Amino acid sequence: MRRQRVLVAYGSKHGATAGIAEEIGRTLQEDGFEAAVHPASDVRDVEAFDAVILGGSLYAGHWNRDAMRCAHRNAEALTHRPVWLFSSGPVDSSADRHEIPPVPAVAEEMARLHAKEHRTFGGSITAETPGLVARTLVKHDQGGDFRNTRAIQRWAHQVGEELRAGEEA
Repeated sequence: MRRQRVLVAYGSKHGATAGIAEEIGRTLQEDGFEAAVHPASDVRDVEAFDAVILGGSLYAGHWNRDAMRCAHRNAEALTHRPVWLFSSGPVDSSADRHEIPPVPAVAEEMARLHAKEHRTFGGSITAETPGLVARTLVKHDQGGDFRNTRAIQRWAHQVGEELRAGEEA
């Protein structure tokens, strides 16, 4: 039996969202899926994939431009396969304490693409993150790495279970 192919595409400005996408891809591989992880800006065609997970970083309430463009560029094909969306953004532990709904533009994409689910994960701003805003937040002890590997893996396992259930249906 052919392994299901899952694309994990991401829009990441400084690498934190890329790290989440890589963890999702690694977890799906461990669960027996063929997972490919690519920057959303490189994704021109999703036809070769059975399912797609698309994620983007959040800045000031806006989803990463590359993730949004990927969704628009591939909209027709995405509506014909299972799609999940994720965001990376809060630089605190709020994503671990409660479910954070998608920002309005992502909610619109979910509806347009008939996405199965959206999940928000904590983001990361550390001393290595470039930019004035990042330096200022770190300087005032408001930075940190709030990506929760276990939560990311749990969600990826859940996506895999849904894909398997759909395959058996």
